[in-house]
Amino acid sequence: MSAPAVPLFGFQKRWFLDRSRFKIGKFARQTGKTFTTTLEVVDDCFEHAVQQKRARWVILSRGERQAREAMNEGIKLHAKAYDLGFEAEEYEWKGASGVYNALDVTLPHGSKITALPANPDTARGFSSNVFLDEFAFHKDSKEIWKALFPVISAGWKLRVTSTPNGKSGKFYELDTGKDEAWSRHVVDIYQAVKDGLPRNIEELRSGIADDDAWAQEYELKYLDEASAWLSYDLITSVEDENAGNPDGYQGNVCFVGRDIGRRNDLHVVFVWEQIGDVLWERERIEQKRATFAQMDEAFDDVMTRYRVGRACIDQTGMGEKPVEDAQRRYGSRVEGVLFTGPNKLVMATRGKERFEDRTVRIKEGDQALRSDLHKLRKVSSATGAPRFVAERDDDHADRTWAAFLGIHAADGDRTEYAYQAAPPKPDRYSETQNHDDKPFRMSSMRRSRGTY
Repeated sequence: MSAPAVPLFGFQKRWFLDRSRFKIGKFARQTGKTFTTTLEVVDDCFEHAVQQKRARWVILSRGERQAREAMNEGIKLHAKAYDLGFEAEEYEWKGASGVYNALDVTLPHGSKITALPANPDTARGFSSNVFLDEFAFHKDSKEIWKALFPVISAGWKLRVTSTPNGKSGKFYELDTGKDEAWSRHVVDIYQAVKDGLPRNIEELRSGIADDDAWAQEYELKYLDEASAWLSYDLITSVEDENAGNPDGYQGNVCFVGRDIGRRNDLHVVFVWEQIGDVLWERERIEQKRATFAQMDEAFDDVMTRYRVGRACIDQTGMGEKPVEDAQRRYGSRVEGVLFTGPNKLVMATRGKERFEDRTVRIKEGDQALRSDLHKLRKVSSATGAPRFVAERDDDHADRTWAAFLGIHAADGDRTEYAYQAAPPKPDRYSETQNHDDKPFRMSSMRRSRGTY
């Protein structure tokens, strides 16, 4: 067998050299699972070229962006390392349920590799070896599997890689199975570093600042879904690569949720844009240890740049004054919401319904938001009344409640008003800003908000 054309760490070599027909790898984040698997794909095509034969591979990724990355940063890079000439093509692949952007690379002697977004339609569209990239995050993973497996049953190879995504989905079933048909590889961050991966474990753990995210993304532990209000599978199902981008604002009416936090908690302003019957996350502003004036400026900036039909603000405790001030500036478009048990139940229930109906879209791959949404738990109090808690006492799922407040705003009455958007800001707000050392400033302090 030919040696790899690029240097590999120990765990990558073991994965690369394992040529079992069915192979599944559970890898920590940033350990090169896609890089190594695309290397195997190119190596397989190289071996076929030496034998003057053809190989056929299809890469199914969670979205178009990931498919493009697998092709450009994996397949093409490795083909050049092997000194294999190739022809690249991008085209529209038409299936029964829609049209998808496909990327092809054709190698010597006719070997071909295709990269596509994964869904049941594309899964049944090819007879070939298949690489399921980040399979735990594929929407409708079980339906994809039902469509795929009959196609590869005639002797084709199957490669499946991912980090965990909760105790649900087909990847979880395959990884935890007890059968001997699959060759299973597990590489957590500790094994990867032991094998030579240059990572500072303590720095990574401190940087992610979330025990659940660390356990799942780097220690490869499947988090319990039984008590989670929103399962990881449900959260992943509404992620979209076009969400969370302020530049994608289409000028439709928006709804804003604002969760008030001062010292230990975040102040979060969550903007939803309504497109048809779907709410799209358009922007999320997060601040920690900001002054009330800085919080109000962030909220004012959102009200300036978007056509806000209604905004709901956490009025509990320290939220009384921000609500009163916002209502003075924006009138009946602003509603204060007290976080009582019944109100939280209403908001959480409606939020979950939106996720289940897939009438929301949230930013794809946003680990902070994903972890925040998942940590919300519904428990029973001593009296039997339901209440919602986050998994840790020092973290109150601020992003989640801001999102639910925005969904609650979308369900209420709207105020029609004339509107002219201000120019976009060149910079954004983030949790990492040090508000004690660097004053929070709005570009040109915009105050023109149209006629209400």
